[in-house]
Amino acid sequence: MSTSKHIVVGMSGGVDSSVAALLLKQQGHEVMGLFMKNWEDDDTDEYCSSREDLIDAVAVADRIGIEVEAVNFAAEYKERVFGEFLSEYRAGRTPNPDVLCNAEIKFRAFLDHALALGADAIATGHYAQVREVDGLHQLLKAEDGTKDQSYFLYRLDQQQLAKTVFPLGGLQKTEVREIARREGLANHDKRDSTGICFIGERPFREFLNRYLPANPGDIYSVDGSLVGQHMGLMFYTLGQRQGLGIGGQRKGDGDAWYVVDKDLHRNRLVVVQGRESRSLFSHRLSAIKLNWISGAPAPCQWVYGAKTRYRQRDAPCTIVNVTDEGCTIDFAEAQWAVTPGQSVVVYESRVCLGGGIIQAAHKDASQAPQSGGCPSGTSPQQ
Repeated sequence: MSTSKHIVVGMSGGVDSSVAALLLKQQGHEVMGLFMKNWEDDDTDEYCSSREDLIDAVAVADRIGIEVEAVNFAAEYKERVFGEFLSEYRAGRTPNPDVLCNAEIKFRAFLDHALALGADAIATGHYAQVREVDGLHQLLKAEDGTKDQSYFLYRLDQQQLAKTVFPLGGLQKTEVREIARREGLANHDKRDSTGICFIGERPFREFLNRYLPANPGDIYSVDGSLVGQHMGLMFYTLGQRQGLGIGGQRKGDGDAWYVVDKDLHRNRLVVVQGRESRSLFSHRLSAIKLNWISGAPAPCQWVYGAKTRYRQRDAPCTIVNVTDEGCTIDFAEAQWAVTPGQSVVVYESRVCLGGGIIQAAHKDASQAPQSGGCPSGTSPQQ
């Protein structure tokens, strides 16, 4: 019995999605490429590489012998992703558009379009893995820990994961580039894309100013001293060091200043001197807009690990007070610059359990749960 499937691959013109399509074709699947264009405002070659990326995607498709279609999801992106992006900045939070972009565009609008084309599944060049256990689909970390992208995929649900293939999940990035080189793909040494999902590497302050009015104000230190002026709270995030413009105001040993808080009511940016200042660390956070991939985790003591930003090790934590509205997460060790609007993503060993949007960070860990262990009959997933 044939196991060949009709798989539509999201092809960005980069090396990862190109090799994903190549590998699936070599495995005997019926493969088609889909290039997504999702941004049209100020779509110029200066910051947007979509025209060049489409050319690269078409060249790769021709090389490996598959068809590629271009589709425009700009309206969906503006409504589902960019609108939320602006709303969060307007509220003084720092959103992660890649998380929402994956959930709403790459694995919803794209998936719906692919299924309408008769696809059995979709595939992307993300570094992650999916497996089925007892009828439920789990999202796993990639084998290449330096490239693992499960953090950005935690909002996917069972229906999306059931129809998704990640061909690169078991490979190292170096292997992917070598495959591309060996198979003669012209983009084998193309640099990885960065910047805001589908928007690119524009100067951030200039870009945001086009959509939200700047509201300059004062910068105060945590001890109440006026130390400078900010250009608008939306341009700053907790833990930020660069671009504060108060280097000449250093005191004591001359440590750099870091953003520690944003006071929306008084339009004040609050800063502190020294990266290791206690005011930058939090033992607890509250999260909302939860998504648990295979059901809410049990309240086990320090069994789970969580990230409050992408480039971070899993920090031992306990999840408590889980409701439909949100949850509380306590950390065994205080975490640096926990930022409202960013995502907290929870893991159990290699398994990404899900997560939510950080609503607030709390400095006091005095109410952290004291009892250890998991409820009877539960154990960590391997």
